[in-house]
Amino acid sequence: MFGKRSGEGGEKLAVRPPTSAPASAPPPRATPSAASQPAAAAALEPIAPRRAAPPPVENAARERSESYFQTKAQIFSALIDTIDLSQLAKLDNESAREEIRDIVNDIIAIKNFAMSIAEQEDLLGDICNDILGYGPLEPLLARDDIADIMVNGPNHTFIEVNGKVVETNVRFRDNLQLLNICQRIVSQVGRRVDEASPICDARLPDGSRVNVIAPPLALDGATLTIRKFKKDKLTLDQLVNFGAISPNGAQLLQIVGRVRCNIIISGGTGSGKTTLLNCLTRYIEEDERIITCEDTAELQLQQPHVVRLETRPPNIEGEGEITMRDLVKNCLRMRPERIIVGEVRGPEVFDLLQAMNTGHDGSMGTIHANSPRECLNRIESMIAMGGFTLPPRTVREIIVGSVDIIVQAARLRDGSRRITHITEVVGMEGDVITTQDLFVYELLGEDQSGRLLGRHISTGIGRPAFWDRARYYNEEQRLANVLDASVDEGR
Repeated sequence: MFGKRSGEGGEKLAVRPPTSAPASAPPPRATPSAASQPAAAAALEPIAPRRAAPPPVENAARERSESYFQTKAQIFSALIDTIDLSQLAKLDNESAREEIRDIVNDIIAIKNFAMSIAEQEDLLGDICNDILGYGPLEPLLARDDIADIMVNGPNHTFIEVNGKVVETNVRFRDNLQLLNICQRIVSQVGRRVDEASPICDARLPDGSRVNVIAPPLALDGATLTIRKFKKDKLTLDQLVNFGAISPNGAQLLQIVGRVRCNIIISGGTGSGKTTLLNCLTRYIEEDERIITCEDTAELQLQQPHVVRLETRPPNIEGEGEITMRDLVKNCLRMRPERIIVGEVRGPEVFDLLQAMNTGHDGSMGTIHANSPRECLNRIESMIAMGGFTLPPRTVREIIVGSVDIIVQAARLRDGSRRITHITEVVGMEGDVITTQDLFVYELLGEDQSGRLLGRHISTGIGRPAFWDRARYYNEEQRLANVLDASVDEGR
């Protein structure tokens, strides 16, 4: 099956012997038929996806000609007819890449394709990615400056860089190739995407969040959206360097996490809620038992005692669904010290509030809202969605007794992300929940390049409502110093 590679002593992958050509060389073919390409793409499915060392990042932006894609299709088809995929799947990633490169070089030599060295290297990298990785997405996934990848069918791919969305030259061979890559991604988390289940949430091995919506719901071909995670986990100190929060504001957030305040992180889509939640969890003590509940696992906690739970969609028969509320309710039976809900979207907010109010201090969650006041209204609305027939005042009393701090994140019109409010929930006056801002972001204007200018200022609150809690954890002096320094800084 395997033979020795001359002069190297390594193993060489056996190829399927063609019927009319010597076994040592790939079968010469003119051009692949229309039916051969779908068959070739389908033949890739049994291979388990591997994350490979990607080609140089600049390849993603290099303009590819139509002749390049035609040549690639011919070579790819000849490769599939030649290579033994079942044996390829047994090799490690580097060995498999070497075998593919050798066979592709043989095909190029036999068919006398006129290609420059740069084009040949691009083609070798692209074909290896098609078979072993995520195809044309590999160069984009390798770039750490990209926040989102948006694939709108096989011919249009957009990325978000520095808060701005731009179109790339990345394209797929056809819709079948794109759909096969989507299948590879979702199969890693035991899910599927097809006509029967055309919508799916999944994740990549690095934790990046993936959403797929396939035909017939997506009219122009499969649509793939990837929210990338940075390889280097952000810290509050880095957020300070980026200008997302002031140094004193970051210290205040550290204290809030240390003294086990119940925190809701509020913000719009793409405002950095999950990133901020990851930053705050770094200040949880290592001896605490933490349970996380998420629709798609994204949180990257560093503590040793963490239990990660994930929801499950219904199967094709419509059964077996596990909702976020099921997970949060089950958490209460698992002796948690902190419960962290990745994203609160519905009636599970009531169970989270109950947990916050029954001895699970320091619990956290994120909510889509555009201001701290709107966040409180959203919580009331989500409780009503669950069919609870509680008087409005009772609901607000539960909120006041549960939530201590609301941290508001926002994505500004220049693409930058800022923490705009650190707001404390104080109590009630009549039927109205009262709050007080500890820090706010003040917009000052914009520079000549259109970048917004602003500063974080303290509102002058000298004794927040969680002062007694800070004293219980011996943090009152540090809290006082932060608040005094913030007032002096704002003058």
